[in-house]
Amino acid sequence: MEIGDLYGPAGATLVEDVLAEPDTQAAIALIETFLPSLGPVRDPLAEEVAALVGLVESDVSMTRVDELAARSGRSVRSLQRLFRDHVGIGPKWVILRFRLHEAAERIHDGLDLATLATELGYTDQAHLTRDFTAAVGMPPAAYARLKHRP
Repeated sequence: MEIGDLYGPAGATLVEDVLAEPDTQAAIALIETFLPSLGPVRDPLAEEVAALVGLVESDVSMTRVDELAARSGRSVRSLQRLFRDHVGIGPKWVILRFRLHEAAERIHDGLDLATLATELGYTDQAHLTRDFTAAVGMPPAAYARLKHRP
């Protein structure tokens, strides 16, 4: 692949100009002048997925992929592909991670784990405890005790 294929005629001309320039500093200046013209290309899908991640982060009630799919106007499968392509992980993992962050923040509030599990979309306390332990490295009760250490 040629540079002109990537950056059009301006890229091909740049290569010729840089190679023809005997002064290294002048060649660098040519490149530095050219690079800002490339600029980032706006990607509406990346912006969409960023907004969806922000929604999951800010809306604690968002606990299931099908809920996020409905809010986004996409099918579950389409949402999964969007996240895979732009985030590198699925929406379920993103939702789980933010809910576990929420759990870590709220454990110190003295809320019982069964209530917290329900509020974060878990079917029971055992599921929250298992996910929390896997992510944090200790069960929620041990994590809660850390706050009370001197």
